[in-house]
Parts: sequence; structure tokens; C-alpha cells
Amino acid sequence: MKRLFILLSLFLSFSLRSQQVIPLNEKPYLDSLQNVVKGHASNIAKANATFLLSNYYRNIDSLLSKTYLENGQKLIKGDAFLSAKYNFYEAQYHLDRNKEKAGKLYQKAIQSLSKFKNEESDLLQASSWYSYGVTQKDKEGYPFLVKIILEKSIPLAKKYENSRNLGFLYTQFAIILTYNAEFKKAEDYNTKALEILEKRYPHSPELFFTYLNSSNNFCYQAKGDEAKRFLDKAELLIHPYPEASVNSFFYYSKTLYFITKQKNAEALPSIEKGLFYAKKFNQNLLAQMFYFNKYDILRKLKKYNDAKNALEDILTEKSLALDLNNRKTIYKQLSSLQEEMGNPKEALVWEKKYSKLNDSLNTENVKLEINKLESKFNTAEKEKKIALLNAEKNQKDLEVNKKNSYLWGMGLVLLSALCLLAFLFVIFRKNKKINEQKLNEIKQKEELSLTKAILDGEERERERIARDLHDGLGGMLAGVKINFSTWSANHLQPEKDQEFYKILGQLDRSVGELRHVARNLMPESLLNFGLETALHDLCEFYIRKDLEIDFQAIDIEKKLPLNIQLNIYRIVQELLANAVKHSHADNILLQCSQSGKNFLITIEDNGKGFKKDIEKTSKSMGLYNLRNRVNYLKGKMEVSSDSQGTTINIELNIYGE
Repeated sequence: MKRLFILLSLFLSFSLRSQQVIPLNEKPYLDSLQNVVKGHASNIAKANATFLLSNYYRNIDSLLSKTYLENGQKLIKGDAFLSAKYNFYEAQYHLDRNKEKAGKLYQKAIQSLSKFKNEESDLLQASSWYSYGVTQKDKEGYPFLVKIILEKSIPLAKKYENSRNLGFLYTQFAIILTYNAEFKKAEDYNTKALEILEKRYPHSPELFFTYLNSSNNFCYQAKGDEAKRFLDKAELLIHPYPEASVNSFFYYSKTLYFITKQKNAEALPSIEKGLFYAKKFNQNLLAQMFYFNKYDILRKLKKYNDAKNALEDILTEKSLALDLNNRKTIYKQLSSLQEEMGNPKEALVWEKKYSKLNDSLNTENVKLEINKLESKFNTAEKEKKIALLNAEKNQKDLEVNKKNSYLWGMGLVLLSALCLLAFLFVIFRKNKKINEQKLNEIKQKEELSLTKAILDGEERERERIARDLHDGLGGMLAGVKINFSTWSANHLQPEKDQEFYKILGQLDRSVGELRHVARNLMPESLLNFGLETALHDLCEFYIRKDLEIDFQAIDIEKKLPLNIQLNIYRIVQELLANAVKHSHADNILLQCSQSGKNFLITIEDNGKGFKKDIEKTSKSMGLYNLRNRVNYLKGKMEVSSDSQGTTINIELNIYGE
């Protein structure tokens, strides 16, 4: 079962991006598209055909794929919908080459496609959201991809209940559940996909992949008989098409089935057939997966050197190892293999590589495993030294036995004294450390109390000034403006007394500016409607004709203490003010989310960025207050900036003591 989970850890890296949904009978499909391109069809039909051809060849022949994409772009000729579709297929082309660029293009496609209210647009948006989630998988993790599929892709596809796109999204989501060992839930989503596809699309590639995904899900549970049932159904679909590129996926699932049933002799021919198709259609990542399966079988057969060479070849070829999680798994396998071969020193080298990569990915701590291997290596070295020392000891045993009991007694006394001193020293160091810790805690509490007093005093003063401005001076100016307006309506003519009306307009703007100042000092929407509404209003206030602000609120509690809400509001207010004032950005993303006692703030802009040392050298009162508020809430702040823009991440402990 353990070896199946090792394969599962690698499986998702190619399943989520390698399944191109094209007909199983590829030749007539390609011929029909070529006929459209070469025939006398309309520009719209030709553009759609070239986009589909580009998508087909994107992993088989990148140059040909790019040529088709460029030819399709030339056929757009002002058609807005074709232009939106071009953004999608351009993102498809870059998906396996440049995830960052592909992600931006998918967002561009979503924005342009959302202007069209039809089925094709909605389904392309669903695909764009799904693929965008895939591009962000390494950066944001699988929870983000799950959120995108459940909240964006599936709702769009669900508008058309029985579409094949919905079935495909269900089975892709099932892959993620399988990867996270949620096998029963994965089975449920595969069943949902089958209910749509078996009834309405019985010969579709989506159904073929759903059968394979269902078979794989059972294989990872070591349920070979259930897996075989779905594998046979997939074989019936693909058997008439021996030239189809997706045969490689079928043989991968067949290999997995043989491994599950421990039929290694039958698995090896299946691997060779899969490698034939993977190499023929330039499916490099899948080819590496077959090689990994081959390694797994060789190791089981105790052909350790061949197994080691297979893993090292995978690292050299790099397709599979580009994904850091895959590389980490390979490092771990090489470490355990070297240990099994009796090479603790080599095992330690690979384990340290695994540990370093593992730490960089914020995964589980492997220091105990490293210490274990290091201990084995040191033990081997010590055993050699002990053997030499034992030889010397045997030579001196006669001399030692001749020493009198007095010397032994003195030795014991000295040893006891040393042990007592060592014990007292340890106690002293421990007490000193405890006292220093207590002093630091007292100092931190005093600093937090001072910060709280300053911030509370600042908020009270803001509230008083805001109330005085709004109720006092604001009311008086508003009254003056009303009296002037009433008097001018009865005594003046707008055509002759334009200067007066100009002054009246300036007075009106002054009243508005006064109210804006009062609102900044103490936002009424925060007091009346809560934090989320107040932050939304704040974003609306900063939006300009040349500046777009996207605010995303996730699970913010409405019953947060008012002082916590005020501090979070001030932090976001300072962040937005700095971004608007200094970044020269035209797009700002603000995300605020709550998870239990943690409150997360992320702000990103596409502005000019700033130098790394400016944060340390800046004497800005705003930045000083920002850090004070973050420290008050026992939070931490990370700033990342370059010429492409700035990202600031803040994590706050809103219920910390």
C-alpha cells in the first residue's frame, strides 16, 4: 500500500494538466479541422479550427501549435468573441511552459468572455477558471484549486446540467480528492460524472478519462477487482483507435492495476507499450511516470542498481522533477534505496537534499529521519574506532588490574563530584533561561500595554474630532450653504451672478471634503454595518477611472470586538493609501480572510514596486503606525516587491492574549 501512495504523490502532477479533451478517433477529427482551414469556410470557422488545432498540438509540436495560434489571431479581424477565445487558447499554449504568463492570460480570457451571455462563453469561462487554478497550484496549494473548482468552474458549467464539461470537471475534482486520500468522496464525484457521460456521451473522451480516474481511485485503495471493472470499460472505448495519443494514459492505468495486483511480470510489457505512445506524442512527463513505475518494480525485484539508475535518469531528464513535490519524492526514494543497499553515507546525502527541499515547501519536519541516518553513519565510523580502542584496551587490561583500590575510590569520588557540578550547572543555566524568558514576557506585555494605550487614545481622539467636525463645523457650514442657496434662489439670477454660484459650489465642495475627513477619522459604516462593509466602502472610495480595486472577503465574522475591527480597518486603510499614492498601479487586489483566531490580509498591486531597503530606512509615520498595529495584534508582516509590483501579506492573531 505504501508504494501505491508514493505513485499517488506523483500522479496528480500530470493528471491535472495533461488530459487534453479531444475525440478518441483523432485522425478524422484532425482531417475535418484541416479541411476547414484549407477550404472556403468563413473567417470565424477557420479561426475556431486553427484554435483547436493549436490546442491539439501544444504538447506534441510546440512550433506547429504556435503557428496555428498566430494564424487564428490574424483571422479575428475585430470580432470581440473570437478575440476573447484567442486569449483562452493563448493561455492553453503557455500552460505547460510558463504558468505565470498562462495564469494572467486565463484571467484576461475570463474578463473578456464574461461580456458574452451564451453557453459557449460560460463553458469557456469554466475551463479558464479551472486551468487558472492549476497554474496557481504550486503557489497557492490545493485548497485554492478546490475553492476555484467549487466556487467558479462547477457553478458556470452547472448552468447547463448535462454538459460534458460538467462531467469532466466532476472527474477532475475527483482526481484532487484521490490525491488527498479522500477516496469515497472521489468515488462520489466520479459517479456524478458517469451519470452524465454514460447516458449522453457514451463514446466521449471525457467518459474514457472518467473510467481511468475511477480505476486509479480504486487502485490507490488496493481494490484491484473494482479497478479492473472500470479499466475494461475504458479499454472497450479506446481499442478501436490504436493510433490515438491517449493510449498512453490507458497503459498507465493498466500498469497501476498490475502493480496493485502485484503482477510485476505483466506490468513491465504494459510500461513498454505506454512508453511507446508517450515518446511518439512527446508526452515527456508521462514517459517519466512510466520510468518511475519501472523503478518501483525493479526495486521490488531487488535489482537495486538498475532501480537507482532509473531514478537518477528521471532527475537528469527533469520533466517529472520540475515539480518540486515530485523532486522531493524522488530524493526520498533515493535515500531509502541507498539505505537498503547498505550505503548510509549516500543515503544521508539524499536525505539532506530531501530535507532542504521539504523545508522550503513548508512540509513536515524530517530532522528526526536525518538524525537517524546520521546516527547510523556515525555509528559505523565509531565502530571502527571502538575496535581499535578495544585492541589497545586489551593490551592495558593487565596494567589496570594492578592499580590499587585507593585509586579506584578516588576516581569514583572525582566522577561523582564532576557529575554534581554538571548537574548544578545545568540547573543554573535552566533557571537563568527561565528568568530571561519571564523578563522578556514582562517587557513584551508592557510594550503591548503602551501600544494599546496609544492606539486607544488615538481612536478616541479621532472619534471626538470626527464628531466635532461632523456635528459642529459640518452642520454650521451645511446651514450656511442652505441659507445661501435659499437666498440666491429668491434674489439672484444664475446667468448674471455666476461668480456667486461659483463661490457657492466651492462651499459645497468644502462641506463634502469636511465630511470625507470626518469619515476617515471614524468611518460610520464600520460602526453601523461591520468590518466587511466598511472595507468594501473604503475600496470604493479609492477606485478611480484609471485604478481598479478588487476586494475579496472570506469568512469574516460580524461579531469581532470593535477595537479589533478598528485596528484591522486602520491597517487596510494605510495599505491602500500607500498603494494608491506611491505604486502608480492600475490594478490592486485586496483579500481579507478569517480562519478561527487568525485574520489574513493580502494586498497586491501591479505598480512600479520599491527597493528592498526602503522598508528599513523609511521614517514614514504611516508605516510606523502600521507596524505598531500589527505588533499589537501579535501579527507578522511580509513584504515582497519588484518591478512587476508589490505584495504584502499580514497575519494577525485577533483573539490572542
